[in-house]
Amino acid sequence: MNKLIRIMTIGLLYSMLLMAFLARAASDQQSSIDWQPWSPEVFEQAARDKKFVLLDLEAVWCHWCHVMDQKTYANEDVANVISEHFIAVKVDHDERPDLANRYRNYGWPATIVFSADGREIVKRAGYIAPQRMARLLLAIVDDPSPERLAKSTEPREFAKNALLSEELTAELVARHQSTFDWNLGGYKSAKKALDRDSTEYSMVRARMGDVTAEKMARLTIDASMALIDPEWGGAYQYSTNGDWNHPHFEKIMAVQAGFLRLYSLAYLQWQEPHYLRAALDIEKYLAGFLTSPDGAYYTSQDADLIQGVKCASYFELADTERRNRGMPRIDTNIYARENGWAIEALTNLYQATGDKEFLTKAIAAAEWIIANRSLPDGGYRHAASDQGGPYIADTLNMGRAFLQLYRATGERRWLRRATAAGEFIDANFRQEQAGFLSGARAVGPVSPVPNVDENVSATRYLNLLAHYTGNAGFREAAEHGMRYLATAKVATRRIEEGGILLAALELGGDPAHFTVIGSKDDPGARELYDIAFKEPGWYKRIEWWDLTEGPLPNPDVQYPTFNKAAAFVCTEGRCSFPAFTPDRYSELIVRLSGLETGN
Repeated sequence: MNKLIRIMTIGLLYSMLLMAFLARAASDQQSSIDWQPWSPEVFEQAARDKKFVLLDLEAVWCHWCHVMDQKTYANEDVANVISEHFIAVKVDHDERPDLANRYRNYGWPATIVFSADGREIVKRAGYIAPQRMARLLLAIVDDPSPERLAKSTEPREFAKNALLSEELTAELVARHQSTFDWNLGGYKSAKKALDRDSTEYSMVRARMGDVTAEKMARLTIDASMALIDPEWGGAYQYSTNGDWNHPHFEKIMAVQAGFLRLYSLAYLQWQEPHYLRAALDIEKYLAGFLTSPDGAYYTSQDADLIQGVKCASYFELADTERRNRGMPRIDTNIYARENGWAIEALTNLYQATGDKEFLTKAIAAAEWIIANRSLPDGGYRHAASDQGGPYIADTLNMGRAFLQLYRATGERRWLRRATAAGEFIDANFRQEQAGFLSGARAVGPVSPVPNVDENVSATRYLNLLAHYTGNAGFREAAEHGMRYLATAKVATRRIEEGGILLAALELGGDPAHFTVIGSKDDPGARELYDIAFKEPGWYKRIEWWDLTEGPLPNPDVQYPTFNKAAAFVCTEGRCSFPAFTPDRYSELIVRLSGLETGN
């Protein structure tokens, strides 16, 4: 036994020494390139010095980005060519949503070369080896004419109608099913990931009685559990090799919040305990790794223990063994966008469990963002200071978070903030003909572009906000976003069609409308409100009318008042009789179930 212990100890020491050597080797291979931040001055300098602009758009959690730094940009030949002919710019894509959305199709790292006047000369996706990079850069110096790049997919004319045409709807529905992997779940793709909008669309259709949609949703949600770290919790970003068993180990907030929100909604819809366990595993990771001392949320955790060195074996270890070897780097930037995602998802978990700990955490993060990221007129900065902002994603996701907090608490302060966020979005990000832009302004010669996912989220949010507030301007803004999404060139340029179908479905009908009348101090009113709050689905309107607070924000329905708490459910232009007990209210909701999308 002692001999075995000695062997294991020697092996552990050897592993630690090897990792220390690799870390030292990686740190020694630092680039001598003078990297600059993205700014208008970069292009002014390029024009003055007769140079090109090289943009390295990376992600701090990205393995191949680290390899690019250590192999390619540390190469002397590459560094010399860049120093002589290029202004080098390095940007973290999480820090700059405008650039991330513009070059999203090129993955991370993305390499973009511009002329001094902002023309794109070359765009490359992924890792580029040193020799190839040197040849590429010298070829640009020799012939700076732009490559025959793919033509822009941005249309010049947009749909006249905010509703999808029958033909386009049929095409998207057919694609939704034909691209689905009926064996493994998710899309038929070499990359397996949980596409949140498409899965949510299937969940909505399942609540409307679509058996095929339920099979699609549950197959994907069940399969995606393979991406959850069994030791620390949290979800890996995606898996390669066409299955769910070869994960890339970075953990980014977009994925954590997406998993947490969907598994919470799945538990509410189907009451399967393993969905709740999955949601709790994600929250465990957020609490243990991505929570700041002030209660706000960090951005991501790296895929590599030693940057640039793959470490799948590390994630096979138990907690103590992992910690003994070190901790993959956590990006401690606090962005409003990421916190909006986390707050909404935590409130969904509170909805699923009734555990106020999760609501308390959501409110703490919201109050930190309000105190530290607020802009005048209801908007939000991305970080402590934004060189290129504001960006739509920060205000949009905080607005959605505020609306969810309003539904969780019935407190009108959250609806006021959600309303202000909606007004800020419409005032600052509206594209002239249709849709919304990622950023409010150009940086140098490069302008922000609309992003489909952001337009889906904005359209859904603004439409629901119109129902909560009675403000017709929000409905018009939602239709403005939907006309962008309903443009055939936009709707059909990628396989992730579920979000567009979801937005169209919601825009085409009123949400189910739940109203509780009674004092906020009345336990009976709280019981009735909790019944409505726990109803599955996102597209619903929940209101708690305490008469001491004055009229409802949208008094479109006239309710009688009683000497005790009462609750109503309204849909398709009709309202139920009052319910005075939780059991009776549940019966009324079941009787009118399946009508939340108005279909």
